[in-house]
Amino acid sequence: MAAPRIPPIQCLLAFEALARLHSVSQAGDELSVTPSAVSHRIRQLETQLGIKLFSRQDFTLTGDGAAYLTQVRQALAALQQVPGRNGGTDAPVRLRLAVTPTFSRSMLMPRLAGFRRAYPEVELTLQVAIPLLDVKAEEADLEVRFGTGPYAGVEQVRLMSDEVTPVCSPEYAAEVGPFDGHFETLDEVSRVRLIRSPLEPWGTWFRACGIALPEPREGTQFNDVGLMLDAASAGFGVTLMRLKLGAVWLDTGRLQRLSPRSIASPHHHFLCWKPGTLQRWECAAFVDWLTAALTSPA
Repeated sequence: MAAPRIPPIQCLLAFEALARLHSVSQAGDELSVTPSAVSHRIRQLETQLGIKLFSRQDFTLTGDGAAYLTQVRQALAALQQVPGRNGGTDAPVRLRLAVTPTFSRSMLMPRLAGFRRAYPEVELTLQVAIPLLDVKAEEADLEVRFGTGPYAGVEQVRLMSDEVTPVCSPEYAAEVGPFDGHFETLDEVSRVRLIRSPLEPWGTWFRACGIALPEPREGTQFNDVGLMLDAASAGFGVTLMRLKLGAVWLDTGRLQRLSPRSIASPHHHFLCWKPGTLQRWECAAFVDWLTAALTSPA
């Protein structure tokens, strides 16, 4: 018979702090985590124990919660009496995330340390998802998709919308410029090599500018935004860049804008999951964390 699982120390600390302070904000401040992290740790603890610990309205303890609090405080006090010994945690909770490549590099990875600080017991496995296609290495708990949405058969939240504008390398701009019309005329577009991608069709820009051209059928083409922007920075030509996703290319001077104008992209980033997935506390915690993290700078 398997030995009973010991709850993670982070959950026990959150439980003790919330029982004492009756406030997720104050408990979060004391533990140096977000209020959301406190809530998810309590949910994880209740799920593992199979009991309700609090009355949700005012965080008063249930009968089971009061009895368990006594045991937790005794255990924490015993651990504090052993100098230099860290409280142990249960086996890692594993979460599998499929994410598109450029979104991962530009938006997720610069922020991911925040999730690891809030939920050190969660072991993440990241795998590649192909934009616009339902292609991934293996089954994932959560998946970042890029497209028009919505998607059938899954629950989802829109993570990010963006605007596009034409960009190229400074060297290529000097070679084929200047663009006095802000790259909004047929003459200007016809003078350059257009880098193509189904991820950002040129028809979006053409229609907004009143340029009577069909979608280009010749020229370099990529199915990855990062490769497309790298090609533009290497002088391959002009591409449409998503302002949020490609900010680092502009900030480092590898690319420059050809127009002050930007227009809404028809594609968005979505976080998707199968119905029932958010019953697992770690999946719900990641959804809450990522949607909040993308509203603030990395």
